[in-house]
Amino acid sequence: MTALRFVYDCDPGADDALAMLFALGRRDALDMIGITCVAGNVGLEPVLNNARRILELASRQDIPVYAGAARPFMAPSGKVSIMHGSDGLAGSALPAPTMALSDGHAATELSRIARAEGQLHICATGPLTNIALALLLDPELPKFVSTITLMGGAAFCPGNTTPLAEFNFAVDPHAAAIVFDSGIPITMLGLDVTRQAVVTDEMIHEAQKIGTPVALEAAYLLINYGAKDPCLHDPSAIAWMLEPKIFTTVAGHVSICTDNGAAAGQVVAAVSERHLAGRAPNCTIVTGVDSTAFLELFLNALRDF
Repeated sequence: MTALRFVYDCDPGADDALAMLFALGRRDALDMIGITCVAGNVGLEPVLNNARRILELASRQDIPVYAGAARPFMAPSGKVSIMHGSDGLAGSALPAPTMALSDGHAATELSRIARAEGQLHICATGPLTNIALALLLDPELPKFVSTITLMGGAAFCPGNTTPLAEFNFAVDPHAAAIVFDSGIPITMLGLDVTRQAVVTDEMIHEAQKIGTPVALEAAYLLINYGAKDPCLHDPSAIAWMLEPKIFTTVAGHVSICTDNGAAAGQVVAAVSERHLAGRAPNCTIVTGVDSTAFLELFLNALRDF
């Protein structure tokens, strides 16, 4: 089996860090060829530090890390999440990174890498500012991106930042709108499914039993982040890339509300023939997951280090 080559666009954040470890443990199936960072869960500087801290823990300093957007399109600064602690990794004892950032802005590097690859897969688990900026800078980029797998949105359930919007889309609704209007095939793992992928005591105990530095750090994050938000939001996107058969989905046309106020970032998902009104679906909306299979998939990745 040929490993899926992809760029990871993220805002680490504890659940992004767990997603990174999840993917890095499965080198047989996933080949992370670059990381593009965006401000989100915390500001850009700690996000960049955290991405490199996790790579160094996993002994993967070969993966380049690029700095991206420090703010959303239409606001001087973005929302941050209180769930991840002031450092973004729930007070982790991981040392400061020693590897250098790679040259180039995340948006231009996404374009460059996509053109070099010919058909690039992007996995995005933060605000979509970098990808939207890349699309604006390079209008032909959709020709070179095969698919985007993203964590974000709330299609058929309440939001977690406002009653209507999930965090990533609420941070930069205009970026999300640009991405969904791009014509690139998108798989969206929003709160509809990620609230079903929850941290369990069994998952924590098994990670502790594995006992490697990677597994123990994962256990730390599961305990300390999971106490505030027990949902494995970002690792769900990695699980989809590994085993889509453990999920249920529905095809739909997704648009994003960019109005000011509580609706900013709201997903409007049309799935019935009546609501589609002749529009073609632009998104695979993930709605369910086999949580037992998810747990085993995640733990097996930790065992593979």
